[in-house]
Amino acid sequence: MDLGLASKVALVTGSTAGIGFATAEALAREGARVIVNGRTSERVEAAVSLLRQSIARSDIQGIAADVATAEGCATVIRAHPEVDVLVNNMGIFEPKAFEDISDVDWMRFFEANVLSGVRLSRHYVGGMRSRNWGRIVFVSSESGLQIPTEMIHYGVTKTAQLAVARGLAETLAGTQVTVNSVLPGPTSSEGVGRFVAQMAHSSGKDAATVEREFFQSARPTSILKRFATTAEVAAMITYVCSAQASATTGAALRVDGGVIRAIA
Repeated sequence: MDLGLASKVALVTGSTAGIGFATAEALAREGARVIVNGRTSERVEAAVSLLRQSIARSDIQGIAADVATAEGCATVIRAHPEVDVLVNNMGIFEPKAFEDISDVDWMRFFEANVLSGVRLSRHYVGGMRSRNWGRIVFVSSESGLQIPTEMIHYGVTKTAQLAVARGLAETLAGTQVTVNSVLPGPTSSEGVGRFVAQMAHSSGKDAATVEREFFQSARPTSILKRFATTAEVAAMITYVCSAQASATTGAALRVDGGVIRAIA
């Protein structure tokens, strides 16, 4: 299937590793002109180099900026004032007991997980509307529907992303600009890998045992019973970015391995 992404300019935030990197790779393989984003030049350059080596004749650029800040978003916008596809992937998570989550923590999570996408979407949607074509995707989480007790602040920001995406989609009624959310479940991203390794080290267990116990206790409703791969999540994101997904907008699309126990 031709996804109609050839020569489309796609910005993927937080794309030096994990779901973001897998999404940048998938979009580049479809012929999109991809902009990789990360906080440091070293990480961005390494990701761009790896993608260029693995995908022949690819058009991949990089921009180092912390989009969790207004200044970082402004840096990205100055370097790349127009894009056809925006994937708001950058996000942070941190298990923490509710009573230990400070005001500073709440604001840090809101800035990173919500305002980064708000700021970039607010700028890029104007060009998409004037060209009457565009794709905006918010990478949310199953935690936005089932708030995890071990990191309530994270879950709340992921719920907020769903609301922003749906509201923005409503403002684009009748256009060929779509806005959607994608909700991954537990995924073997770089951050999750570190979390599992730390848990294995502290408990004296191997990583496979930690993963099995995680799904027994923390995500017992999972049907998949394993961490999804980043490529599995990126496949959904890439489809939603495509020309073929023109009738999908205002949707919250789950790639959660069946964690959310609901039909709709």
